[in-house]
Amino acid sequence: MGRWMRCMGRDPENLMTFVMSLRPLLTEPKKSIIRSLAEGEKGTNEIHSELRARGLNMPRSTLYYHLSSLQDAGIIEMAGYREKGGGAPEKVWRLKVRKICIDIVTGEVSRE
Repeated sequence: MGRWMRCMGRDPENLMTFVMSLRPLLTEPKKSIIRSLAEGEKGTNEIHSELRARGLNMPRSTLYYHLSSLQDAGIIEMAGYREKGGGAPEKVWRLKVRKICIDIVTGEVSRE
């Protein structure tokens, strides 16, 4: 369960806290990472290449930071490792949550 699920309750203040915690996930480059993974599982190198093609040039360390943030939020998860050649295995990522729905009356959150 991600941080966003723990902060929810039936209290409207918790709802606002929850909504505010989602805002950073909807900014670049996290939004582009989520869109990339919507197409299916991808390795870190594939994600990095796609972001560069979209004009988001960043060091790999910055990409790892954003992937880790999305993982901590419970939005993506590591699907496994991909081994190429004799180098270190590459992490493969996938979406864990595609949709987050909030019942604004009860404060209940569902995810798909």
